[in-house]
Amino acid sequence: MITMHPSRRGPSRMRAIAFSFFMLIAALDQAAKAAARARLESPVDLTPFLALRLGFNPGVTFGLFADSGAVGRWALSAVAFLIIGVLLTWIWRTRSAVTAVAASLIAGGALGNLLDRLRSGAVTDFIDLHWGDAHWPTFNLADAAIVCGVALLLLTVRGSDGRPATSTLGRAAR
Repeated sequence: MITMHPSRRGPSRMRAIAFSFFMLIAALDQAAKAAARARLESPVDLTPFLALRLGFNPGVTFGLFADSGAVGRWALSAVAFLIIGVLLTWIWRTRSAVTAVAASLIAGGALGNLLDRLRSGAVTDFIDLHWGDAHWPTFNLADAAIVCGVALLLLTVRGSDGRPATSTLGRAAR
């Protein structure tokens, strides 16, 4: 009979789940963007503060670097590719399930937006949050996953008593 050492089984299972979650986030984002591109001919108001409005962002957050052209597109893509690589390395090295989930959210969102940028030169956005005439910049599921992943990481950086919690961030960067 072959038995596995318990400490060896846990990390590999956690990695498999984290990498699957990473791919699921990217796939859900791509499916939602494809549906938005296919069906959103005009804005659809869902609630008084939420609408679906199709938009394309050739830049990054809040449209930064939108006027950078092809060089900017490829530079942003290269940076995103590097960030995804660092996050996947972090997932591989961490023993923290929370850190693995957070990094998976960020990496999956980054991959979803990278695929858009490579395919069409711009990221498809379609979620419009607003209050009256004040609109938050339109975003997508990848952006939401990235924000949730960063928030989760920030929550894990501090322990409940206010002292810094143990983190594996430094080890992944080495």
